[in-house]
Amino acid sequence: MTTFFLFGRYTSESIKKIDAKRTKKAEEIISGYGGTLKWVYAILGDDDLLFMVELPGIGEAVQASLAISKATGIAIRSAPAVPVALFDNLAQEIMQE
Repeated sequence: MTTFFLFGRYTSESIKKIDAKRTKKAEEIISGYGGTLKWVYAILGDDDLLFMVELPGIGEAVQASLAISKATGIAIRSAPAVPVALFDNLAQEIMQE
């Protein structure tokens, strides 16, 4: 499983439909693509929502992001994440070349 962060931004239409059922729908969509919703927060700044999810791969992340956008009207962008220890090991390999 790969960890992804999904950043959500409300559109003028989607903000009118804020509802806990919509959050549940997003969780069901993620589950349908073989993933798990770890947590979701409402945040301030350029984005309105931040999801941490685990999905099998990039393809499923793309599909889940698009399906959430389609179902909720929330604009979603996705970013894969790796543990910092893994990042450090990968970077160290490059630096030693």
